[in-house]
Amino acid sequence: MNRILLVGADGQVGWELQRTLLTLGDVIAVGRNTSQSALRVDLAAPDTIQQVVRELKPSLIVNAAAYTAVDKAEQEVELAEKVNAVAPGILAEEAKRLGAAIVHYSTDYVFNGSSDIPYTEQDQPDPLNTYGRTKLIGEQAIQAVGLPHLILRTSWVYGLRGRNFLLTMLKLAQEREELRIVSDQIGAPTWSRTIAEATAQVLASSMRDPERFWAEQAGLYHLTAVGRTSWHGFAEAIFQLQRLKTLNLKALVAIPSEQYPTPAKRPAYSQLDTSKLSETFGLKLPEWRRALELALDISSNSVE
Repeated sequence: MNRILLVGADGQVGWELQRTLLTLGDVIAVGRNTSQSALRVDLAAPDTIQQVVRELKPSLIVNAAAYTAVDKAEQEVELAEKVNAVAPGILAEEAKRLGAAIVHYSTDYVFNGSSDIPYTEQDQPDPLNTYGRTKLIGEQAIQAVGLPHLILRTSWVYGLRGRNFLLTMLKLAQEREELRIVSDQIGAPTWSRTIAEATAQVLASSMRDPERFWAEQAGLYHLTAVGRTSWHGFAEAIFQLQRLKTLNLKALVAIPSEQYPTPAKRPAYSQLDTSKLSETFGLKLPEWRRALELALDISSNSVE
């Protein structure tokens, strides 16, 4: 992996990947807000994808970019399709032209939530909303190109930058005395740093025997923190662990999904089984609450 092209460098996972991939090769990070206009990549504009890939000629493309506004996607269907469904296939085609490999991230929302046990990579996807549907098509587009690839499904991603549940809760808790949070949707909150570090560990293992890795071990994997909770449980843990004393919140109320209607329907249960990833690469993924504690420690220290 002499040259790694990181797409979506200004997103939550992409930001963390800029650090974790450094030991693996020459990382060129691009996104919609890249300072060099010649290297800006907009996944809704295929010509920018082709131009940058053909100019840089990477040996590995890591695509951390996506349209992730789940509710907004119900109104912006065409844009979500361009970014999540079409662009991954174009990236894969360009990578194949170069003899390169691709790493791509997907979501737990490819499942319908009717299960009561963690979903494995062999379970049949059946997305409930536009976001999940377009992400699934993106997975399939990469697989159809027939190049060496890693598709990593994750869930409930949060971090210390951008827009996510953690930052939204901290903001609202400073503004309101009561928050009403859905308690009947179950999943695994996953820190963006966990995703980036696990990705780097997997790719590092590929360097020992690249031919065997991309021929036998690459493919589809689930990558999330260990354990599960509800959105209410996630919020409760955030406030229990938060050190800052500026919160005005006095009550955190658990409510069913029907009391908080949204444009996009969410799966009631979307925990992913990560045993394939752990067994194949010997990875020990963190428990979700422990990862959250570390993230909040970093956040508190940066404020202090």
